[in-house]
This record gives sequence, C-alpha cells and structure tokens, in this order.
Amino acid sequence: MAVLCCLLWGSAFPAVKAGYALLHVAKTDTATQMLFAGWRFLAAGLILLVLALVNRKPVAIPRDQVGRIVGLGLFQTTVQYVFFYVGLAHATGVKSSIMNATGAFFGVILAHFLFEDDRLTPRKVAGCLLGFAGVLAVNLGGKGLDFEFSLLGEGFVVIAAAVLAAGSIWGKAISRTIDPMVMTGWQLAIGGAALLAIGEVAGGHLGGFDARSLTLLAYMAALSAAAFALWSLLIKHNPVGMLAVFNFLIPVFGVLLSAVFLHEPVLAWKNAAALALVCAGIWLVTRKPQAKPQ
Repeated sequence: MAVLCCLLWGSAFPAVKAGYALLHVAKTDTATQMLFAGWRFLAAGLILLVLALVNRKPVAIPRDQVGRIVGLGLFQTTVQYVFFYVGLAHATGVKSSIMNATGAFFGVILAHFLFEDDRLTPRKVAGCLLGFAGVLAVNLGGKGLDFEFSLLGEGFVVIAAAVLAAGSIWGKAISRTIDPMVMTGWQLAIGGAALLAIGEVAGGHLGGFDARSLTLLAYMAALSAAAFALWSLLIKHNPVGMLAVFNFLIPVFGVLLSAVFLHEPVLAWKNAAALALVCAGIWLVTRKPQAKPQ
C-alpha cells in the first residue's frame, strides 16, 4: 500500500506538467498554480467525504476536534503546498526533487523523538542513506545539480518537506480519535479551499477547461484522495519511521512516469540504479531482525 501511494504521488509530476500545458499556466504564475492546486485538493477532500457518507461513516467533526482538523488542513495541505511551489519557482526541478526527498529524513528523525517504539537504529540510518543515494542517482546528469543554495528556492522546498513530515505525525495523533478517511477528507477540503482563496486574492486566473483538462483534474483529485487516505491509514497502524523511507520512491516514480507520458528517454542505467538503491534502503528499514536462537 505504501508503494502504491508513492506511485500515485509520483504520477502527479507528469500530470501537473500536462495540466499546466493544457490550461496554459505559466511556470512563474504562482497565483494560478495555487488555484489549480486548490481545485485539486478541494475535489479530493469532497470525494473522500462522499465516500465516507456512502459507507455510513459519521462525517461531522466532533466539536472538540474542529480546531485540530482545521489546523491540520491549513498546515499539511496549504502551508506545505505554498512553500513547495514558491521553492519550485526559484530552484531547478532536479534540485527540488532531491531537496523534497529530505522529507524521509525528517519523518525518521521526528519519529525517533516522539515515539518510544520508533527509535533510530543503524539499520534505519543506512536505509535512509541508500534511499537518498537513489534519489541522487536518478537526477544525475544535466546542469541542474550544483552546490548553490537559496532560502526562497531549495530552502523553501526543504521547509515544505519538513512540514509534510510533521503533518503526517500530527495526523497520526488525530486519527486515533477520528476515522482516517474522514480526517483526510476534511484536511484536503479545508487546505484546498484555503489555496483557492490565496490564488484568488493573489490575482490568479484559471479558465479554458475542456474534456481533456477536466479529466486530468479529476484524475489528480482521485489520486490525491486515494493516496492521502491510504497513507493516513498506514500512518495510524504502522511506525512513522518505517513508512518515511518509502517517500524516496516518489521522485523515482516521478522521473520514470514523466519519461513514459512525456516521451522522454527512460531506458537509462541511472533509473535502474536508483530503483535498486531505493528498494535496498526500504528493505533495510522495514525488514524485521531475525530472532536469535535460544
């Protein structure tokens, strides 16, 4: 299920690029990008809330949990997405992909300090390093990787990764008292509505929808609904540190799927090496140590 979530999130990279092309959204038009993201996440949240109603789950937020749910939506969806897209506008796609992968490190480290049963081990550290090496490998070549660093560029992408990791842990705490599907539905809907408001206030304009662009937006809403709901369920029942390392798969899937759907070369040694390194890292972190013979 964790791999499926990462595959869905990875597919968002070519989907976003295709959506911008179909709707003629400029790379520097952050306000319109916020509108695009807002509709995507608002629709994703509504999909989950409707599914919860169909499954006869109570969708009303308990009065004592309203503040936490609103806060989670604004933090994990709105704040994270604003930081990510501002950073993406000031850094190359290659470096953004690498910096965004630091979210796996934040997840493992935060879990170490917050959960007694999720401590750092040499195995986890080695697995994270292998996963990060895989992300570096998939981005080798070209002119996008150098040692320059700016707060508005790479810095904001790292902040976005940290926000997402912290939000996942916050969601784990909330999901103990609220159904994960309902929690995720409200989180995405509230965060999406806030992004829409930001885009409108900033002067964004989104128009010219046709059958292709509407279908693409529907797919992006559905993938967000499925991936975030599954991830919230996984976070509820599994150690955060174990799941965090799977995030290294997202940029790998993103590169591979972008190559397939955007007609870029895909049969490269670096892609195979990256996938092997990431899988080795995930195996190290998730494998259970064998019991010693008595």
